[in-house]
Amino acid sequence: MIPIRDSAPRRGFPIVNIAFIMVNFLVFLYQLTLTPGELQHFFRSYGTIPLQVTTSLGLFLRGSLPAPELLSALFPLISANFLHGGWLHLLGNMLYLWVFGDNIEGRLGHGSYLLAYLLMGAGSQMVHLLSDPLSPVPLVGASGAIAGVLGAYLILYPRSQILTLVPLGFFITFVRIPALIFLPIWFLLQLINATGAILFSSVQAVAWWAHVGGFIIGFLMARQVKKERPVY
Repeated sequence: MIPIRDSAPRRGFPIVNIAFIMVNFLVFLYQLTLTPGELQHFFRSYGTIPLQVTTSLGLFLRGSLPAPELLSALFPLISANFLHGGWLHLLGNMLYLWVFGDNIEGRLGHGSYLLAYLLMGAGSQMVHLLSDPLSPVPLVGASGAIAGVLGAYLILYPRSQILTLVPLGFFITFVRIPALIFLPIWFLLQLINATGAILFSSVQAVAWWAHVGGFIIGFLMARQVKKERPVY
């Protein structure tokens, strides 16, 4: 299922959401200028490597790593959200962010959305880290943060209709699916894949647990927002 647009009216101009999209594209264009070796170094420098984060946290808890160095080691939890492994990875993520992110920004406000997006991205990567704490493979991509946006959208705009492209064999069709159906299906698919990766001990190219964790974090954050700032 590929979302095209939603029916929820936009509140104001989504300057932060557009800025996120632009930064992701600019970083990817920079990646295209790198040699394969330079790109791997770039990913290892700014992507989240679970083994490095786990080691740094362990050293800090034992008093062997100063706080400034810990913050430096944790910075990839933010920067990794702006790196992508290919055009399809980038375009798929940015499409979802374009469709759903503007409404979340409108509901939270520019500053709160900026902070929430980064927290959801970092939190989703921590969930991935918990699922595979000794992995030496860099985690890159905005998927976890965007999963958080989807979780928040389910709480804040459950009655919205999502115009969705649905492939049917050699044909495609467009259908309107309520967010209350579209988003739980999306989450269930992520959960099935994440669980399967653990049960069958398979190496996955997709960080499914980051998606699951991000969605839950966004869902819980939006529930709190709805309690504190209800819409009448």
